[in-house]
Amino acid sequence: MRIETTELADVLVLTPEPFRDGRGLFTRTFDAEEFDEYLDRPGFAASFIQDSQSRSHRGVVRGMHGRAGRGEAKLVRCAHGAVHDVLVDIRPNSPTFGRQQAFLLDDNDFRNLYVPPGFLHGFQSLSPVADVCYRINRPHDPAEDIGIAYDDPELAIEWPQPVTVVSDRDAGANSWRELLTAFGM
Repeated sequence: MRIETTELADVLVLTPEPFRDGRGLFTRTFDAEEFDEYLDRPGFAASFIQDSQSRSHRGVVRGMHGRAGRGEAKLVRCAHGAVHDVLVDIRPNSPTFGRQQAFLLDDNDFRNLYVPPGFLHGFQSLSPVADVCYRINRPHDPAEDIGIAYDDPELAIEWPQPVTVVSDRDAGANSWRELLTAFGM
């Protein structure tokens, strides 16, 4: 597994090394020992306690979602299809606060994103069907959910395809300005 830093502080891309032959391929999508060694945090990977999966059709946008309070760390990967995955740093004391970065996650390279607490996360399905898997380090608590509109003009996230469907929750999400106000900025 190759681990690389990104433009956003503390976000990592974990790329497995698939073995491909005439049958197809085999890959280890995550290796806790290598991850812990890279972070120099023995046992950290064991803190991931819940796995979830979503399925989305082409053009669907899910996001931009985050967690208040202690936030949550997550590993995100696309098990089937392809997605345009976007992160926004909402940690007020971070050197990359307010910045965003997009990543292609697909079922060809099997990359994982390590997203530390304090980020908004969203994606758009680029394929007819995309299955996205999330591994998080805390039980989900809906009372801590926060969200910013996927089409907020200040964030100006560039979705690569026309947006076909968003949830009612995402359509009515707060603005970037409202989040900054909530943070006292």
